Amino acid sequence: MFKPDLTRAEVTPEWMWNRRKVLGAMAASGTGLFATPALSWQEVAEGLEPNTFEQITSYNNFYEFGTGKDEPLENAQDMVTSPWTLVVDGLVDNPGEYELSDLIGDIPTEERIYRFRCVEAWSMVIPWNGFELNKLLAKVGVQDGARYVKFETAVIPEVMEAVQYPILDWPYTEGLRMDEAMHPLTMMATGLYGKALPNQNGAPMRLVVPWKYGFKSIKTIRRISLVEEEPLNTWQDLAPQEYGFFANVNPEVDHPRWSQASERLIGGGLFARRQDTLMFNGYADQVASLYEGMDLTVNY
Repeated sequence: MFKPDLTRAEVTPEWMWNRRKVLGAMAASGTGLFATPALSWQEVAEGLEPNTFEQITSYNNFYEFGTGKDEPLENAQDMVTSPWTLVVDGLVDNPGEYELSDLIGDIPTEERIYRFRCVEAWSMVIPWNGFELNKLLAKVGVQDGARYVKFETAVIPEVMEAVQYPILDWPYTEGLRMDEAMHPLTMMATGLYGKALPNQNGAPMRLVVPWKYGFKSIKTIRRISLVEEEPLNTWQDLAPQEYGFFANVNPEVDHPRWSQASERLIGGGLFARRQDTLMFNGYADQVASLYEGMDLTVNY
């Protein structure tokens, strides 16, 4: 079973960790905001304190390790994530199989506190560690003609027992339009709460796109491909009437089987009041311009 390095005293209350990190960022920048467009201290203080380490690491969607929310914590601990090979191919200047630590080792990491919204109408607030995806893309070199970034999750049958069954069409696949991938909010997460990313949360590296539903933030990435054509993501392939390519958080577009107009914050208790879902998960000021002129009820 997973044994976090943090002691209970270090983990609880997490707002103390959050306050130290955010105030440090404020002091460094001389403003009330992060140097990059993450959440401000004022927003976090107004009821957006991060979920606990235990909540974030024990309530997960990771179907390679089972369909229950508690199964990834139980089943993912035997996965070896170091060393880790990342394949980068397609329309890049420097394709190849990279040792992950060699590829990203000189990219500075930072802490960002992001809202995280699941299409199943639950949400968390998570303090990630990582770096902007655009920095990795700059290292491998984006060629003319690359319009999308395609991602694939590792398939390791020895530890990912669920991939032996046709629950999904493995490997799990996701994609971003190039302007989405290059946006400074789009993050490659390698940790949370200042610690290495736990296996059940997508170690050694996962995507985090905070204005989109959580299924877009693909875990345990094995391959990144730069392509010209829009890639078909896993859930879009499985149920196109329910899941589109863009997956932007939009309270005005319901899932066919439930409303997306409100959400339940994990950790609020069984009878906690639901809260209204925010357009683009609260990041409209930063990202709405990416979709200017698009019909977001069609491009869901």
